[in-house]
Amino acid sequence: MSTSIMLFTRDLRVRDNPALAAACRAERAVPAFVLDDAILDGPFGAPNRVRFLLESLADLRTSLRDLGGDLVVRRGDPATEVGRLAGETGAGSLFLADERSAYGVRRLRRLRELDVEVSAHPGVTVVPPGELTPSGGDHYRVFTPYWRAWEAARRRPTAKTPAAIRLPSRLRPGSLPKLAGLASGSPSPDAAPGGEREGRRRMTRWLDEAAAGYDENHDDLAADRTSRLSPYLKFGCVSPLELAKAGPDGFRRQLAWRDFHHQVAAAFPALARDDYRPRGQRWNEDEDALAAWRDGTTGIPIVDAGMRQLRREGFMHNRARLITASFLTRDLGIDWRHGLRHFSDWLTDGDIADNAGNWQWVAGTGNNTRPGQVMNPLRQASRFDPRGDYVRRYVPELAGVEGSRVHRPWTLPESGGRAPAYPPPIIDIE
Repeated sequence: MSTSIMLFTRDLRVRDNPALAAACRAERAVPAFVLDDAILDGPFGAPNRVRFLLESLADLRTSLRDLGGDLVVRRGDPATEVGRLAGETGAGSLFLADERSAYGVRRLRRLRELDVEVSAHPGVTVVPPGELTPSGGDHYRVFTPYWRAWEAARRRPTAKTPAAIRLPSRLRPGSLPKLAGLASGSPSPDAAPGGEREGRRRMTRWLDEAAAGYDENHDDLAADRTSRLSPYLKFGCVSPLELAKAGPDGFRRQLAWRDFHHQVAAAFPALARDDYRPRGQRWNEDEDALAAWRDGTTGIPIVDAGMRQLRREGFMHNRARLITASFLTRDLGIDWRHGLRHFSDWLTDGDIADNAGNWQWVAGTGNNTRPGQVMNPLRQASRFDPRGDYVRRYVPELAGVEGSRVHRPWTLPESGGRAPAYPPPIIDIE
């Protein structure tokens, strides 16, 4: 009787999961997840992401049990644990998602050393890294030609959900640990819950109610009309391919940006450490300014609102991400790596490729064709939060300031509504 192992990594779903569909063609299948200490002990082990991971695994286990199976949970080195599981179950094949991060490549290499047949399948991105290449190069360095190639690329068919899963007998599934056993610190109080069911519920609601206006509204900070599906994409709780097929043009473009950064990171694995395009910047070492930025106390309301949303929700509106990153790197002149680390500490959707790629884009060291571009925070606030509603939502000290005046509270007399508790700006911005 043939037995396969399905190793979940960044594809925590049963719908449109090509690796799972392939694994379940065997007579018996062993769905498994290995809690990898090499990842949990590093930057990934932030409370927001670990909490989301555990909730997603619990949801995945429920879905697999509904199909007659279960989720086998182990902790340790993936290759070691999969090898043990193969010996215990007599599995001759292993299936997993083709994940092209530097760590994912190393993990796959070690798994291929096991005495099982290993098969890696798409599913992490819409278009796998390396599938689209320009003439004379190994990857696209500029987004626009990549976008044209991405739009024209042939899409794989959506994978069918297994009708049933049959486990080997006498297999010990293992239990999911508590958050306190994996991460120190507390998660954000208003962070989104994890899991495929929640992700699909949000995806369906957004497609039905808000997607049609995405192109016009996604930059409106106060309207909050973005999909908020990024954590579910990060953990593979929803299929990027399904979203690409169902979403509007502007949203597909965002998915293409995600794929673009993944193919850049696959070709340049040091994207989170080294400048992709070194330009000889001399960064400032201003610990007080960096601390004020992290804490949302810069005195620039649109910046502080974004930074406080990050801590409260484990999420930040994409336009606010651009504004806060530009303020740190361009106005304060602080190294983008400090910003990347802070975002990694708090973002539930903190994906190495996307996070590092976007930080380098804003800092002028990445794939931006206009490396000198600066986003003036006051002009950005006037354009994307014209009534000041986004700022008042996240900076309660300014709740009593009316209209757009909230963006320049330092110009208001005390009697005009300025809250004394709100700090003056740490630098002059005009």
